[in-house]
Amino acid sequence: MGKAKKEMDLLTVSALKKKRKGKIEFLYILPFVLLVAVFSYYPLWGWIYAFFDYKPPAPLEMKNFVGLKWFKYMIDDPVKVKEVLGVIRNTFAMSGISLLFSWFPMIFAVFLNEIKCVPFKKFVQTVTTLPNFISWILVYSVAFSVLSSTGAVNQILQSLGVLDKPKLFLQSSDHVYFTQWLWLTWKNAGWAAIMYIAAITGIDEELNEAARIDGASRMQIIRHITLPSILPTYFVLLMLNIANFLSNGMEQYLMFYNAFNKERIRVLDLYVYQLAFGGTGLYSLSTAISILKSVVSVTLLAVTNKVSKLIRGEGFI
Repeated sequence: MGKAKKEMDLLTVSALKKKRKGKIEFLYILPFVLLVAVFSYYPLWGWIYAFFDYKPPAPLEMKNFVGLKWFKYMIDDPVKVKEVLGVIRNTFAMSGISLLFSWFPMIFAVFLNEIKCVPFKKFVQTVTTLPNFISWILVYSVAFSVLSSTGAVNQILQSLGVLDKPKLFLQSSDHVYFTQWLWLTWKNAGWAAIMYIAAITGIDEELNEAARIDGASRMQIIRHITLPSILPTYFVLLMLNIANFLSNGMEQYLMFYNAFNKERIRVLDLYVYQLAFGGTGLYSLSTAISILKSVVSVTLLAVTNKVSKLIRGEGFI
């Protein structure tokens, strides 16, 4: 009887220690939970502006409550419907190209890993990663220096006699979807490759050694070992990109936006910004569009997570 009591006491003490340890570990992550709550969930209170006829900086008043007016306005006004459809077309085009070439960072990481000269490998990785830390204002400054009417490209082409007069590369709406993807890839490809490089590092080296002993070439090792090992990482990132299909960001397109390409470059995030702060003052309408965008994004996240479970047997959330 005494032995059983002693064992029960030990179990109780162990349970208390685990409970105490759990509380301490929760305290470790509490600051981060609070940061997420403050910066990700507290701003959702701003959705209330979509149900008012709000004109900043006046305070909200119930006399300005209009219910679903702004949601109906998006589908009742033919001009606004046409405008929104054009913006959605641009958003789908930009995101579609990004998804179509989403394999590029993975392939870049694979070939970067094949570089045997370590100093050169580190140099390439550093050079391709640094643009991620450059703001879009500086990126546009580079683009302006190179592609403007007085930029390096026009100067060289005119001096060679290829052009008689400067070509307005930045003002043209031709191929704007692809050129914006090129700038985005130049800026983010090196950073996006880091996760794939980490996945490649986790591959068991004995697999590669066994393949070399069997006479496999480097391309065969890449095809049969490296790529299959990092494909799960690629599919997870692809699913997350699909879930964020409507979120192109705003800074890049705001920098390259002008009167000549505005019909092609204006994506949903930029459109919402311009409605609220671009002089139209349609703050409530921009909030309503943001709400619909968030609902669609959450729906896409749930759908892609379900697809991931069906295909891979596990979700990413």
